[in-house]
Amino acid sequence: MTRFLKFMQSAPWSARFGMFVIAVYVFVAFFVPVLAPFGETELVGSSYQGWDSTYWLGTDSLGRDMFTRILYGARNTIGIAFVTTCLAFLLGGLLGFMSATLGGWVDQLLGRFVDVIMAIPSLIFALLLLTIFGTSVPVLIIIIAVLDSTRVYRLARAVGMNITVMEYVEAAKLRGEGLWWIIRREILPNAMPPMVAEFGLRFCFVFLFISALSFLGLGIKPPIADWGSMVKENAALISYGDITPLLPAGAIALLTVAVNFVVDWFLHKTSGLRDEH
Repeated sequence: MTRFLKFMQSAPWSARFGMFVIAVYVFVAFFVPVLAPFGETELVGSSYQGWDSTYWLGTDSLGRDMFTRILYGARNTIGIAFVTTCLAFLLGGLLGFMSATLGGWVDQLLGRFVDVIMAIPSLIFALLLLTIFGTSVPVLIIIIAVLDSTRVYRLARAVGMNITVMEYVEAAKLRGEGLWWIIRREILPNAMPPMVAEFGLRFCFVFLFISALSFLGLGIKPPIADWGSMVKENAALISYGDITPLLPAGAIALLTVAVNFVVDWFLHKTSGLRDEH
């Protein structure tokens, strides 16, 4: 506990703010059934009711409580983005390390395949695939994970190439260690700092990507609460001076900024640079 407190004290105010915001979002995502005053899809009043003591942020076009929907949106949007990012790192990281370790035709084949996928704009490619395969949550996760894994592959391969030329990796190969043993015991531990930092950045990109797809109508489908679709559904209120549609947009922006604050600090800590006093 003492070490953790010292670790927190060494963080700048921006990183502390970021960690606090992330902790609040995670807490809300886990305990939303207790925190929310109504059900996620429950119709509790007439459409577009104003803010009052019963409906803290008013109601949406169907009469659902907006405060409740925003809380549930934290669990749905963040949860799906986190699972998608984990899957992208599992796929892209393993293939990238494997490509760096084996080299030869494996590296060439995987590299050219990734180049083809990255040559197509991600949003257009995702819209095309979602139109073909549907917009269920499992399909959404798989498609975005596969598209985003190409970026993870590039980083994992670049980091892996720098590690595989080290003497301890060469020694492991001479001992006859297998591919997965080398990746698990030699490459992955030494590649963790840049990969962890990239995980935070990738999470932000996936989080924003899912919100953008939901805003366009091909992301998380109603009646599931999602911040991107909530902005679209209630955008008409802005014309009447109601800022309610900006709240889910603000929630998206706040989490993105918070994660970037923490990632910037983590990169600085792992780079070996010292703060000037």
